[in-house]
Amino acid sequence: MLRGIDVSAYQSSSYDTDGLSFVFIKATEGRSYINPKLPAQTKRARDAGLVVGFYHFLWPGDLTAQAEYFVRHAPEQRGDVLAVDWETTGEGTRASNAEKDRFIRKVKDLRPHHRVILYANRHFWLDVDTTSYAGDGLWIADYVTAGKPRIKADWRFHQYTDDPLDKNVADFSSGSALREWAGA
Repeated sequence: MLRGIDVSAYQSSSYDTDGLSFVFIKATEGRSYINPKLPAQTKRARDAGLVVGFYHFLWPGDLTAQAEYFVRHAPEQRGDVLAVDWETTGEGTRASNAEKDRFIRKVKDLRPHHRVILYANRHFWLDVDTTSYAGDGLWIADYVTAGKPRIKADWRFHQYTDDPLDKNVADFSSGSALREWAGA
C-alpha cells in the first residue's frame, strides 16, 4: 500500500511529505469557494514529486457550473487526479445520486486526459449511493485499519483516519504503478 494524505485550508502549506506517494488537495467547493492555500499546497506536493490530486466539495444545484468552476481553478498537469467529495454539506443538504454522476461525467468531459474519482464515506457508499458510479475509481473513507475498508466494492484510495490529519493508502503495487494509472 502506498501512503498519502489529503489537505485543505485547515492544514499548513508546508505539510510533511516524507514517505508519501500522493496528496489530494481541496481545490474548490460549490461555485464560490477556492482554497486560499491551493497554490502553495500544490507547489509543496509537486516539489516533493508526489502524484497530486485535487478535489471539489460537491453541493446540490447547478452541476455544470460547479464542474466548470472546479476545472477552471484546479491546477492542470499531466498525471493529476481529480475527485469529487460527495457528502453532507454544512447546511445538511447533499447532491443527489444523479447530480453526483452528472458532475463526474462533466468533469471527465472537461478534462478527458485525467482520472476522475469519487470520494465518499462508508455510509454514503453503502446507504446513500444507488448507482455505484465512481468514475475512474472509488476513494472510500472508513476509519478502520489502513487498506481494510468495510466495503465489497473495488477501491483505489482509502482514507483511514483523520487524526492528526487525513491519512490515506492507495491500492497500487508501486509508485510507478500509481503514476501509470494516473497518466503521468
